[in-house]
Amino acid sequence: MEILHVSAECYPVAKAGGLGDVVGALPKYLNQMGHTAKVVMPMYRTKFLYANEWDVVHKGGTNLGNWWFEFTVIKEKTNKLGFDLYLLDINGLLDREKVYGYDDDTERFVAFQISVLDWLSAWKHQPDVVHCHDHHTALIPFMMKYSHRFANIKAISSILTIHNAEYQGWMGWDRSNYIPEWDMWQWGMLDWKNNINPLASGIKCADKVTTVSPSYLDELKYMSNGLEALFEYEKGKCSGILNGIDADVWDPSTDTYISHQYTLQQIEAGKAKNKMQLCEQFNLDFEKPLIVFIGRLVGEKGADLLPQVISDTFYFVGRRMNFLILGSGQPEVEKGLSDLLNISQYDFNVFIGYNETLSHVMYAGADFLLMPSRVEPCGLNQMYAMRYGTIPMVRRTGGLRDTVRDFGDAGGYGICYDYASVGDISHGVFRAVELFRDRKKVSAIRNNIMQLDFSWESSVKQYISLYESLS
Repeated sequence: MEILHVSAECYPVAKAGGLGDVVGALPKYLNQMGHTAKVVMPMYRTKFLYANEWDVVHKGGTNLGNWWFEFTVIKEKTNKLGFDLYLLDINGLLDREKVYGYDDDTERFVAFQISVLDWLSAWKHQPDVVHCHDHHTALIPFMMKYSHRFANIKAISSILTIHNAEYQGWMGWDRSNYIPEWDMWQWGMLDWKNNINPLASGIKCADKVTTVSPSYLDELKYMSNGLEALFEYEKGKCSGILNGIDADVWDPSTDTYISHQYTLQQIEAGKAKNKMQLCEQFNLDFEKPLIVFIGRLVGEKGADLLPQVISDTFYFVGRRMNFLILGSGQPEVEKGLSDLLNISQYDFNVFIGYNETLSHVMYAGADFLLMPSRVEPCGLNQMYAMRYGTIPMVRRTGGLRDTVRDFGDAGGYGICYDYASVGDISHGVFRAVELFRDRKKVSAIRNNIMQLDFSWESSVKQYISLYESLS
């Protein structure tokens, strides 16, 4: 089968979160299993763009409402990512460095979707499935079915994967003219609560809908930022498929981001060397357990609770642990963490921003990874951590519930808690400190989690079954 993935992100071209990791890996593994998977995404002005060679494969023109624009599609020459990668450029809209965060994001991504379909309409050999990812591409199923311009691709099947239902792409009906001439009788397929809601439209119009973990699909029926009734109504075509991780990229024995590589047989020495590197760089105490947080400093990730959690555990549990934070996000959270530097006694540090190399070293050198998420559709960080022998400390939600089992339960290997609250998280920290004292148990858990299989193989087979069910 031939599958065209349409996405706003794809690692290593441009990534803002887990969406980029998934779109950078899933097509590669689909190809390895004998299918033809391709990716098209916006042509942001990133390092990847300038570091590689490209062929122009299509030039076209179309309109966004009353604005006529031209677009160009280029293709990476060497297939270096393991699949055909196409970038679509629109001068004035997509020629930016960042993926998101602009006032005209609505116009940027609607124009991108229209251009993709104009290009797809010109293909002599068309794909079997168009696989859309999140709200930035979720109008495509509607336009394929109901925009008159795209009648020749109406029969192509569509799938929408929801990586995060909190963001839905809402826009007012005053922008309905952006969408190429469509069957006005079908206005209800765009509408949700008197607005055009791209994510809701995608759920209604796509032939199949997936979420990135089974537990997240269950949660969306009662917690999906206003779409709860829709998920319940459309549950018959929805399925939860757990994301995998790219085992070629996330492998401590070959990871070029870390200076001290290690195998399962070298785990204790390998982690100790990476931990020492972190402790020297960030003035931390090597003898204490190292608890890290890697991610966006936003409420969704529970990061707003971290300053209080850290100060409380220092006060009530004692200064028996190190905390190291990597991330950026809400200014008040960044300030709250930065203020804690004033009370650090070689047991706390924070790096505001994002650094891919540092994140790999932290996965390799940490003893524990803290993920107190309020919402976590799948979560990849906990899988990365376990691949490196780092014990996850997670709230039971979404994909965290599906991938981490508490070490107090039979066969368990992580630290789990039920609420995104200072008390629950602090208790998890206390349990981590106590566990760290039992070196034999920690060693056994590390050996176990490094051998857990979170690769894409099982997930890809589920996607292939889903694709084949549409033919």
